[in-house]
Amino acid sequence: MVEIPTSEATRICLVRHGETEWNAGRRIQGQIDISLNDTGRRQAVAAGRWLRAAGIAALYSSDLKRAWTTAQAIGTELGLLPTAVPEMRERRYGIFEGLTYDEARAKHPAGYAAFEGRNADYAFENGESLQAMYQRVTGKLTSLAAMHPGESIVVVLHGGVLDIVNRFVRGNALEKPRDFLIPNAGINWISVLDGQWRLESWGETDHLEPGALDELPA
Repeated sequence: MVEIPTSEATRICLVRHGETEWNAGRRIQGQIDISLNDTGRRQAVAAGRWLRAAGIAALYSSDLKRAWTTAQAIGTELGLLPTAVPEMRERRYGIFEGLTYDEARAKHPAGYAAFEGRNADYAFENGESLQAMYQRVTGKLTSLAAMHPGESIVVVLHGGVLDIVNRFVRGNALEKPRDFLIPNAGINWISVLDGQWRLESWGETDHLEPGALDELPA
């Protein structure tokens, strides 16, 4: 008698945190702990309501305030408490943190060129390279998937983290120019089965008011 496989994919819903005043001002946050603004708080609730019927088994979040507050709002709608995963924090931008993109370009032209050109080994000063970030993010993503075989979970995180995950799932190089949007409170679904990752949907914003801000630079 032939056994029919019963294993199902683990589905992971990745939600970028809601909007902050620094997002609106095009200011680089990195790991500076910025709060949501009023728009961001509404976006967080809207994301939670959108996911009510998704059969979510567990909720995880970066422990930075903008992600954690988003996760708490989603958890209220889903009846779940978030678990902190510091590995899903935003990239450490070092001396760029707190500057607008224009200020960073003017004050650190060589570093900004390396950043904008997606030099995967460039780590700013007191910062983190794309290569180092890739290792911490994908390592934690893989372990979370292994903890929830056949289930659906939510992870609340940041624009730079989503950039890494998209490339990991699609098999694209870190240096490749970005060809996808990363809107605040956007909903993104990926899945994995037998070690094979798949992108199901990306950048969903039907649950949001128009005008959700994209992660910059593209």
